[in-house]
Amino acid sequence: MSNFKINIQPTTESAIIKFEADKFLTRHENFEFNNIDEAKNSPLAKQLFYLPFVKTVYIAQNFVAIEKYNIVEWTDVQEEVASQIEDYLNGGGEVITEENPGKTVPVTVYAESTPNPAVLKFVANKKLVLQAAEFKNIDDAKDAPLAQKLFHFPFVKEIFIDENYVSIQKYDIAEWEDITLELREFITTFLQEGNEVITDESAGQAPSKESEAPKQKISADIENMDETSQQVVAILDEYIKPAVASDGGNILFDSYNPDSKTVKVILQGACSGCPSSTMTLKSGIETMLRDMLRDKVQYVEAVNG
Repeated sequence: MSNFKINIQPTTESAIIKFEADKFLTRHENFEFNNIDEAKNSPLAKQLFYLPFVKTVYIAQNFVAIEKYNIVEWTDVQEEVASQIEDYLNGGGEVITEENPGKTVPVTVYAESTPNPAVLKFVANKKLVLQAAEFKNIDDAKDAPLAQKLFHFPFVKEIFIDENYVSIQKYDIAEWEDITLELREFITTFLQEGNEVITDESAGQAPSKESEAPKQKISADIENMDETSQQVVAILDEYIKPAVASDGGNILFDSYNPDSKTVKVILQGACSGCPSSTMTLKSGIETMLRDMLRDKVQYVEAVNG
């Protein structure tokens, strides 16, 4: 039995709703079905067409988008549809019966510098993972084929993979001008061949020394936090994470101490070991949390900085 969770996501088109999964549904192609005959290779889409209000079914990497006829309102049926999709997937139902495994996937990858001179960001034009993952060594990458193969390059020190990019930290033995093209071509070929980036979506999320709880799942436990911790997580998610993601990194909430008014965070990717990360923490994140949370936060520290 699988363990899929489906979230309902509205779109800019009132007739279309996205049903987003927490795992990949299809790896290599996107599919559009306008009727039940076109859906002969998609048992999931075929089942959805038995709903009389379904006009079009679109299946992408991690979601099913459905366009409806006007005979119903989404508010009346969307929960039922989400449950139907979730039950189907968790019952082991097939999404696509044949996905052209020999077909080359159209992928482009470009290299982008980061504030950390030891880290380069390789950005793809397709989604690679559904949640961020960090790999400190090849043992961490046992469920991440791309990271595992990248560690075969002797100059690769650490790897961080987020939605559509791979951040690679190198050892000093190599210069970026000598290895960038080689890495970019390798990642491009790996993706074009349709290989899986991560086979286990929990890969790269090992518990830290500070806590036995996986840090990436901290947002899922937000309802168990105190009010200030919840506010800190919300601020990090809305204001800080998008900025550090654009630089090839990530920041995770670790803990909040109300006595010392200290927030501890975990830095990943290009942010980890970056010469400017201390300045960013103090002049950027610490200042923002002080201003927004008044007397609740005074200090921000990185547990791995």
